[in-house]
Amino acid sequence: MRSVLRRTRRALLALVGSAALALAGAVALPGTAAAANILSNPGFETGGLSPWSCTGNLGSIVSSPVHGGSKALAGAVSSSDNAQCGQTVPVQPNTAYTLSGWVRGSYVYLGVDGGASTWTSSPSAYSQLSVSFTTGASQTSATIYVHGWYAQGTYYADDISLDGPGGGGGGSDTQAPTAPGNLTSTGKTSTSVSLSWSASSDNVGVTAYDVYSGANRVLSVSGTTATVSGLSPSTSYTFTVKARDAAGNVSGASNAVTVTTAANSGGGTTGFKQAAPYLYLGWGDPPNAASVMSSTGIKWYTLAFMLDSGGCNPAWDSSRPLTGGTDQSVINQIRSAGGDVVPSFGGWSGSKLGANCSSASALAGALQKVINAYGLKAIDMDIENSDEFENEAVQAKILTALKTVKANNPGLKTIVTFGTSTTGPTYYGNRLIEQAQSLNADIDVFTIMPFDFGGGSDMYGNTVNAAEGLKTKLKSTFGWDDATAYAHIGISGMNGLSDQQENTTPATWTKIRDWSNSHHIARLAYWAVNRDRPCAGGGVVSNCSGIDQSTWQFTSITAGFTG
Repeated sequence: MRSVLRRTRRALLALVGSAALALAGAVALPGTAAAANILSNPGFETGGLSPWSCTGNLGSIVSSPVHGGSKALAGAVSSSDNAQCGQTVPVQPNTAYTLSGWVRGSYVYLGVDGGASTWTSSPSAYSQLSVSFTTGASQTSATIYVHGWYAQGTYYADDISLDGPGGGGGGSDTQAPTAPGNLTSTGKTSTSVSLSWSASSDNVGVTAYDVYSGANRVLSVSGTTATVSGLSPSTSYTFTVKARDAAGNVSGASNAVTVTTAANSGGGTTGFKQAAPYLYLGWGDPPNAASVMSSTGIKWYTLAFMLDSGGCNPAWDSSRPLTGGTDQSVINQIRSAGGDVVPSFGGWSGSKLGANCSSASALAGALQKVINAYGLKAIDMDIENSDEFENEAVQAKILTALKTVKANNPGLKTIVTFGTSTTGPTYYGNRLIEQAQSLNADIDVFTIMPFDFGGGSDMYGNTVNAAEGLKTKLKSTFGWDDATAYAHIGISGMNGLSDQQENTTPATWTKIRDWSNSHHIARLAYWAVNRDRPCAGGGVVSNCSGIDQSTWQFTSITAGFTG
């Protein structure tokens, strides 16, 4: 939360140096590379990855930021996968080559498998990397790669070039691999299908497998498993797989397998609904939570804020103990009255776990401490300001940690909360959603904060427009239909006057609540119960709304949210 109303690397392992490519048995001087790029799709302008393949299916094509043209590669690094993307090409033996490319991100590597590599630490814009190597006396193929570093966030690569003569000549490989066998589906959701198959054989070696949906190649991978995402619910798809070698020879197709995706089976489509206004126990004359529940019918509170007390250790507001203090006492009262809480991690200011924990695994450990302390059903990551929201590496760290704790706590719901424009997510909001998809983070609710965005007088219209913009982004990113996208949306408003003097009246909030119910979104919240008291002309303060209203009126309206 912002201003008065919203208070509130890792050390890298020793880096592996470049190693010279083995030239055992070489007796002739290396040839000279011709000035020609022998890589395919070097600038990713086809809009697809092929023939590049990426570990963990973590590579994607983006339109921003790019170095040249209109497309670039994005590698969504996780805490356990450096998102290595590679391409194998035929080369000539005992020949000098130069590999170069433009990269952007924290600790990005460019190299040749089994040989030379180079890296850059953390450019703020695209930086060119270059390395030379010489092939072995009998070498006929080389695998070029680019990758990031664990838990250091998404990297970008563009305009990669391998200058030198291509493989070929009288001894070029013309034999295609055998067709992959035993293609089968190993799992599905409403938007994805997982596949596996038996390996092909080749006289030189298989370098990639191309997955087809009908006649369209949708994915290229180096192993014998793949997950095809971005599909539509309750839809039938037929898949085949073909093998490819370094010379570009392609096998026949595998057996076909037909799979129908599930009906709205993912994430927040499981009936999760939450009316949970924020309550801040360290600010703004906090009211008695149980009394407000009795007066309004509200059942859930979003408790703010869980921060870092130092060393990636969670504490309420950085200073109040995780357990045994006022916050635990209030949580016990809420639960005794038949309600529950969702802690909110982060906010606009303060020392945040997402920014300060050294890695995704360390952050997941901090989240787990809070989950264990209170037996939580849901957690909210309020991702704001330049240290978290406008830092793509920290975004990825947070999403990876949420993926980890969700996997380790069956049934836990994960919520991310972030700012918006009047028409939908901003650049960093879009990046957050795209990274969630790339990481398969399985976020249940994407909650926008439609205020302090210069929204003017029509807070209902601008809130609805922002939510519709979020729906459109979720549909395009995840391949969801309208109903599935709405079921992953949350709205977190501000009652009364905002920092920018936007006025959300009780009548406006009622309209927003009714729209939310009619579109069956997942979550409705507002900042904050501390301010749900009248003070017409009181301005922007912590313990009242600045407008004429009834006490606890916004909370009563929110309690009517059913989704």
